[in-house]
Amino acid sequence: MTARDLARQLGVSQSMVSRAFDPAASVAPAMRARILEAAAAANYRPNGIAAALTRRRSRIVGLVMGELQNPFYPAVLEQMTLALQAAGFEALLLTVPPGQQADACLPRLRQYQVDAVVLTSASLSSAGAAHWLGDGRAAVLFNRTASGPTPLDSVACDNAGGARLAAEALLEAGRQELVFVAGRPDTSTSQERERGFLSAFAARGLRAPRRIAAGDFSYEAGHRAALQAGGADGIFFANDILALGGMDALRHAAGRRVPQDVAVLGFDDIPMAGWPGYALTTLRQPVAAMIAATIEILQARLEGDPQPARALRLPAELVPRGSFLPAG
Repeated sequence: MTARDLARQLGVSQSMVSRAFDPAASVAPAMRARILEAAAAANYRPNGIAAALTRRRSRIVGLVMGELQNPFYPAVLEQMTLALQAAGFEALLLTVPPGQQADACLPRLRQYQVDAVVLTSASLSSAGAAHWLGDGRAAVLFNRTASGPTPLDSVACDNAGGARLAAEALLEAGRQELVFVAGRPDTSTSQERERGFLSAFAARGLRAPRRIAAGDFSYEAGHRAALQAGGADGIFFANDILALGGMDALRHAAGRRVPQDVAVLGFDDIPMAGWPGYALTTLRQPVAAMIAATIEILQARLEGDPQPARALRLPAELVPRGSFLPAG
């Protein structure tokens, strides 16, 4: 059974049969149901490769990730994959070592006729971006920002604004000996969160808080950094997995009470942050809205949208839990 056979049997066009299997295509619900029911009865399944050759689009989106040890990204991967499928795309996952550019992945993505790429925790050189976009493909940075002669669309949380909320909460609660624990120095997320945190102090004419360089976004790095915090009564970690490692170090190695002796805040709101053993106060990234915006941009670019690269920044939400209380 071919699409042509099924179309002849139903008295519809072959293109109508093809569109019925595309969730993003405009087909009357009754007609779609009729075609899918007949296809199931005839044991017909569309040939995705043949369809891609016909329309010159594979509807495959490459997801390039480099920090899967950070629980934030597996959660994003699950939500992103489901959202892409709902929009009529399929996802192809490639991983790169942390800190390495994604350029080496591009030839492999081209082999599979990938239409677009979403870079969630990896960067792309300007030359690589120019070559990729020059092929008529799309690229979006997710939870990343970049600058260069070849600008790329980007969708991210307002990291600086969220970090300002963290600083203001600590200051208004009367915490005085504050520390910022930075993540990987080459990531826009850590840089923007540090900049936003410091801006709250500058706006009040206060001296900048102490900075500890964790060097990475990991539980172990957060554990080590917390042991360097001394008598700090408030610590803002650049992300949640750092904060969880820090909380365990403070409680079990340094003998300090959280939040009575030291308030702890993180950023991302990974699932573990809400576990009762941590109850981490954190800044929640609007992941669902960020994913929806990413897919909307991809669809527009693949349809030929000529507008300049967009840089969307969506606000973070402060999620209060038990790791933070006012001083005293």
